[in-house]
Amino acid sequence: MTVLDTQAPFAAIPAPVASAAGPTSIAVVIPSYRVTRHILGVIAGIGPEVTRIYVVDDKCPDGSGNYVREHCRDARVTVLEHAQNQGVGGAVMTGYRAAIADGAAVIVKLDGDGQMDAALIPMFVAPILAGEADYTKGNRFFDLERIGEMPPVRLFGNAMLSFMTKLSSGYWDLFDPTNGYTAIHADAARYLPFDKISKRYFFESDMLFRLNTLGAVALDVPMDAVYGDEVSNLKVSTVVTEFAAKNVRNFFKRLFYNYYLRNLSVASIELPAGVLLTGFGLIYGLRHWIKSAQTHAETPAGTVMLAALPVMMGVQLILAFLNYDIASVPRRPLHKKTLFRRRAHG
Repeated sequence: MTVLDTQAPFAAIPAPVASAAGPTSIAVVIPSYRVTRHILGVIAGIGPEVTRIYVVDDKCPDGSGNYVREHCRDARVTVLEHAQNQGVGGAVMTGYRAAIADGAAVIVKLDGDGQMDAALIPMFVAPILAGEADYTKGNRFFDLERIGEMPPVRLFGNAMLSFMTKLSSGYWDLFDPTNGYTAIHADAARYLPFDKISKRYFFESDMLFRLNTLGAVALDVPMDAVYGDEVSNLKVSTVVTEFAAKNVRNFFKRLFYNYYLRNLSVASIELPAGVLLTGFGLIYGLRHWIKSAQTHAETPAGTVMLAALPVMMGVQLILAFLNYDIASVPRRPLHKKTLFRRRAHG
């Protein structure tokens, strides 16, 4: 039994080492919490392309770690256990650490509830091994014919979350941010601030924000939505409050990291100038509109123009910033950019 203290710093993760499975070894991380009914079937469905499987028992009250250890005979499986419950994000980070330490090239995250088809793993891994992406995630909205099968609350919640996550993460070409079927190149995962990533429901959205600040390339992989009689844990109230607040926080952090701390561009000027001009025009116009309404005096044309022009110019500058931001989605994989650095350090 392996009980982990997952508060260890990121720097403790060793550099990749040669693995018996080879330089393109694929690992699967399965967070395990109250999935005892399905976990063995999930493991059995994982194909031979995967060389290592990490089942992370997140202080499961059903003892899923012991259950897998006693009933699973797959030699690829390693059971890791948390001393305290940390949520899906904490469990995935634990699996990432173990896979990186064992020399995995690509790490796939698969839920243990049987809702993700393990046969799709090659589709998630292929763009990464081909050097086209650092991170892939599922998109259940690709097939319009199957969207109708999604429960209305999930459809509404995902639509809201997708827009907020696009704004906060900078990945304007991705959708379905709460989709937990993902794969990541180990050399991209190595640069993630494991101790800062959200450990619970916001985990997937926070991952995208962190990956964008690293300049990692992320791609959607089409997949079908499968729910059956599953009860949704996605609450509209949670989306509107917790997720909205955290996405706003990440948006401003991304702006600071990408447009002021690491780089300066015309977009660094467009956004604040646009906000200031728009704000000035609205406040100036509102003040004079209220004054005119109180005195029943006609507002001079010059005053109207002095309020309207800043608003029009400000909106144009904000739209120009958004256009720049959309065009700035990372296109060159991070693991390629760091290749020479890795070789230089042996």
